[in-house]
Amino acid sequence: MSAQPSSISSKEFIALMAMIMSLMALAIDAMLPALGAIGSSLNVLDPNDNQLVISSIFLGMSMGLMLYGPISDSFGRKKSIYLGVSIFLVGDLISLFAQDFSLMILGRLLQGFGAAACRVVSIAMIRDKFSGKEMASVMSLIMMTFIMVPALAPSVGQLILLFAPWQGIFVLLFVFALCSMLWLHLRQSETLAPENRIPFSYNNVKSGVLETLKHPVSLPYTLAGGIMFGSFIGYLSSSQQILQIQYQTGELFALYFGALALALGLASFANSKLVMKFAMEKLCTVALSTLSLISILFFIYAQAQQGQPPLLAFMIYLGLTFFCFGILFGNFNTLAVHPLGHIAGVANSVISTVSTFISVLIGALIGQLYDGTVLPLILGFAGCGILTLVIVVRIPKQHA
Repeated sequence: MSAQPSSISSKEFIALMAMIMSLMALAIDAMLPALGAIGSSLNVLDPNDNQLVISSIFLGMSMGLMLYGPISDSFGRKKSIYLGVSIFLVGDLISLFAQDFSLMILGRLLQGFGAAACRVVSIAMIRDKFSGKEMASVMSLIMMTFIMVPALAPSVGQLILLFAPWQGIFVLLFVFALCSMLWLHLRQSETLAPENRIPFSYNNVKSGVLETLKHPVSLPYTLAGGIMFGSFIGYLSSSQQILQIQYQTGELFALYFGALALALGLASFANSKLVMKFAMEKLCTVALSTLSLISILFFIYAQAQQGQPPLLAFMIYLGLTFFCFGILFGNFNTLAVHPLGHIAGVANSVISTVSTFISVLIGALIGQLYDGTVLPLILGFAGCGILTLVIVVRIPKQHA
């Protein structure tokens, strides 16, 4: 039996968790420049159907999230991630060798199903080591590191397309997933001690699910996170059509996409400092109010421009909106899971499953409403922001 890896430094732990969590982001964002090429290669007739390469991986993730939390609570965090990454690798190979669009989507569903482990179990590992404001600060630092992947991934995907067909991107995903699993195996010790594990049984899982769904704080923050991430998925699904085709940025698409991703990273870094001084609930309320207001104002302006505002104005609006997203995402998850640390694995599964399922539905709707203008996207941001604000202001206060 091999020796357990020794405890790693906080900086290496943050980098490792960021890499594991970013597998999903890489599988999405590196693919964006290739959507048109994939559609042409696999004989897709409707350009909007190319969005299924993105939305299907989220659907697969929503189907897998409920599985890994209970498994990680019973058998340990690392084994659950090994299982998920292995499934991801199988799905990646299916998409790599796909000869028709249906097989491509099947592979993407499996990639999402496997990558679900990376999302839910990594957060449980963080909860094993940190809590409250300290967890929120660590989550923000991880998000800041993690965000470099979506900032750079489209450029990497575009670079691969200069020298190889779209299949080369799936080769990159395979190597990245394998390296992240090896790093975890060799360097990180198990964070859930055997005495803290919960026997795997239907009754234990059911009890944890019900506790999470009935919690007066966790459930509304779960709904809030799902609604807001849904609007973000709507952006991800339609970003290639909006930026690369509508605004004719061509090969510069990756540069514009990466610049917007950096706004998320900047906000995550700022949030890691702000949560140590201000209540997370207050930060979420201010971010939601700001996002909703600027979206309403920009919708009026964009409508006056026939849905085609100048690119610079649109980028400034998206930059401000994404800064608000950066404040919201880490805090929503921390606020939802904080009261349920004793069942962190199951709770994260429930929270992630519910929020992701909601976000997939909302994101797919916003993406499919794309009509050659930016109006559906802006209206989606505004509507989701207002609805989420109504939910958040009604949540009972908790002490983080």
